[in-house]
Amino acid sequence: MSTPNAAGSLIGRRVVVTGADGFIGSHLVEHLVRLGADVRALCLYNSFGSCGWLDDVDASVRASIEVWAGDIRDAAQMFELVAGADTVFHLAALISVPYSYEAPASFVATNINGTLNLLEAVRRHDVRRMVHTSTSEVYGTPDTVPITETHPLKAQSPYAASKIAADKLCESFAASFDTPVVVLRPFNTYGPRQSMRAVIPTVLRQLLEPEATVRVGTLDTRRDFTFVTDTARGFAAAATADLAAGEVVQLGTGSCHSVADIIEAAGRLFRVEPTVVTETERLRPAASEVQVLLSDPGKANERMGWQPTVTLDDGLAETAQWLEKYIDRYPDPNRYHR
Repeated sequence: MSTPNAAGSLIGRRVVVTGADGFIGSHLVEHLVRLGADVRALCLYNSFGSCGWLDDVDASVRASIEVWAGDIRDAAQMFELVAGADTVFHLAALISVPYSYEAPASFVATNINGTLNLLEAVRRHDVRRMVHTSTSEVYGTPDTVPITETHPLKAQSPYAASKIAADKLCESFAASFDTPVVVLRPFNTYGPRQSMRAVIPTVLRQLLEPEATVRVGTLDTRRDFTFVTDTARGFAAAATADLAAGEVVQLGTGSCHSVADIIEAAGRLFRVEPTVVTETERLRPAASEVQVLLSDPGKANERMGWQPTVTLDDGLAETAQWLEKYIDRYPDPNRYHR
């Protein structure tokens, strides 16, 4: 069995985080700062000068990081971004399954070409390790559960296809150039700062309204939900563990819950009996719907010393508290977000 290095080995190392302005990325930046890393954070350029969720992190965290505004689709800029880095955490991506039906070329440009740009930069700068973010959506509806890293990949959406292609680019660079990239495959991460396109914040936000009506799509799909701080710890562990180039490790809890289960748990949390309404516009095409995603987290524990620590009930409670504080960010609970 490989012994993971201590996370403290990131102390003083220059690390780059793409997608640092996003949900998981902002939590990862906070975690890396706490570990003592020297963080360079890439945020998607916009004319408002916003750094996304990094605008809301503690002032001491924001003051200690180097923020770059840019876009992973720009190869020359990625080459400059990665210069001098010890570790690159690649989280920037387009991630909405429904939006990928409408704009698949955007997913190719960002998720595939953007990953290629990072891989080339990492290879040419001789970076010690790149941690590439995959997704459990690459499995499609699985043949067997729990899912292990060796399960076949099946694209049931343009989003999933773009992430499979990105994963395979990482595999190919490891095989062709010995590029030190590992593929981290989180299952369904949730928690504070997640967008309303995801089921948990959608349910919780709607239950903050007096009528306690929950509008969702299908109720019977099941997912393996991991709290975001556990996912952030997994990224840090992947940066220091003894993993081979091209190796894949997935992050999950080893248990799964249906959308109906989430609504029931959220109802207990708010002490209400939700009224559930199924809306057609929230449904995926039948052949594109992934019915169940359940991880086998054994490899993450064995190879990286990682295991989840936050229970679903505790994670839901913390997410609900955050949503109540930032409710003005999500003013219309009934709006469908893609």
